[in-house]
Amino acid sequence: MDGLILVNKPQGLTSHDVVVEIRKIHNIQKVGHHGTLDPIATGLIVIAIGKATRLFPFFSKEDKVYCGEIKFGFATDTYDSAGKPTTPEQTTFPKKEIVIQAMKKFEGEIFQTPPPYSAKKFRGKPLYELARKNKEFELRPSYVFVHYFLMTEYNPPLLEFKVHCSSGTYIRSLAHEMGQNLSCGAHLSKLTRIQIGHFSLKDSFTLEEIRVLHQENLTENYLLPLETLLSDLPKIILNERGIALVRNGNIIFPGDILKIIADPSINTALSEQKGLSFRMFSLEGKFVALAKKAADKNCFHPFLVIDPRK
Repeated sequence: MDGLILVNKPQGLTSHDVVVEIRKIHNIQKVGHHGTLDPIATGLIVIAIGKATRLFPFFSKEDKVYCGEIKFGFATDTYDSAGKPTTPEQTTFPKKEIVIQAMKKFEGEIFQTPPPYSAKKFRGKPLYELARKNKEFELRPSYVFVHYFLMTEYNPPLLEFKVHCSSGTYIRSLAHEMGQNLSCGAHLSKLTRIQIGHFSLKDSFTLEEIRVLHQENLTENYLLPLETLLSDLPKIILNERGIALVRNGNIIFPGDILKIIADPSINTALSEQKGLSFRMFSLEGKFVALAKKAADKNCFHPFLVIDPRK
């Protein structure tokens, strides 16, 4: 079994818990996830099974969209409702217009510091492990990009929002820094991930739904097959000689190719100059490799080979 499963994660489970459940349901060990969700968060998590786990680099940098709730009044050590208060509680809150202006300051490219309780690593150790042991460590900020950070409702002390951001953005940090910016303290009280790249929460399944469908031998209802993934990349159909060559990672020349199929919206010639990847398929329609075109030759170099025989 190879492909992706879009899971609607419930509150209380870690991303690893979801991986464990998927392993149990399908009796398969080769399972991983694209993008961590905190236990208090709900929503979309993309699970890879089998050979699809090898495509992690292509999904790990996808933009994400969330909706959620920020509670003004006090900050916490985890930057969310699971933590302990770190500031005195306040009962006066900023006006709607002031909050909207503050949210605008977090749009575009920003330099963001991760929460002290996070999976971000310092000298090989996750920050949450060091924080729990009261170990000293450096919180290293990094650049992230926020496409929009919008208010959907405001009933002080609660702010409901929607945000579209780059991979690596911590919504907990946005909430915490909002509180600092407005001098009233704040933390993330609710969060739901509704989109990862072009994958949507509305197309996801609960763990119970997946369990039932699997028992009824209806895996195809929720599994996105390997052959349907990365569909924005041009598709190369290889002949038998090409398949034999690609299985050993050898260079593929025009004589080994039957057809190249590309999305008409993609400028393939321009994309090749930018290092575009190509999907390689067998005559039977099996996804066998990813390759790049050589800059100075009319040939392709496979860099990730997926042998369909295994």
